[in-house]
Amino acid sequence: MFGAEAAEPAVADLAGLLAGPGEVVRMGGTARLAIVLDDAWRVHVLVAELARRGISATWEPAGEQYAVRTSYASTLAPLAVAWLRGGVQRPPAGFHLNGRRLRLWLAAAGSADPSGFRLGLGADEGGWASVGAALAAVGLPGVLLDAAAGGPAYRITGRRRVARLAELVGDPPPTVPSTHWPTPSGPPPTPVSAPER
Repeated sequence: MFGAEAAEPAVADLAGLLAGPGEVVRMGGTARLAIVLDDAWRVHVLVAELARRGISATWEPAGEQYAVRTSYASTLAPLAVAWLRGGVQRPPAGFHLNGRRLRLWLAAAGSADPSGFRLGLGADEGGWASVGAALAAVGLPGVLLDAAAGGPAYRITGRRRVARLAELVGDPPPTVPSTHWPTPSGPPPTPVSAPER
């Protein structure tokens, strides 16, 4: 019911990017979405996902990262109206996550660690609690990490929860490194040296 393949891609799915480090800005009756990514594979995945929703995007290097920006479009305006209050971006009342939203968030700001997966957040902590509640509502209660622990991010831990994340987001896009996408078997194994014989 909540999985990424359960429905056709929609512009509303981009709320998953805003749950993470994505930003939306308005201009008249249009809006634009922007996000800074840390890996080239993420750029390719997100530009393709945006195109599937009829949204054109460009990207450019930003130091050691990459900035992806959509064009200003009227189709993005409802997203901006829902998320912006006086120029401050926060999840709207009733914000929820589903497989398609989680898939975009994971592609933009997800990473594996030995105990599970981290989903990166934006810098404004005002919306973090709402995002955490939305994760818990789909069976993915997470631990909020601060900058010292590799955040801001929510960490999803435990084999069952990571398997649930894998079920929701579906199969990885072809360009995703295997260590950056959850599998039904749980977190990727931590490399261990073979014992000497």
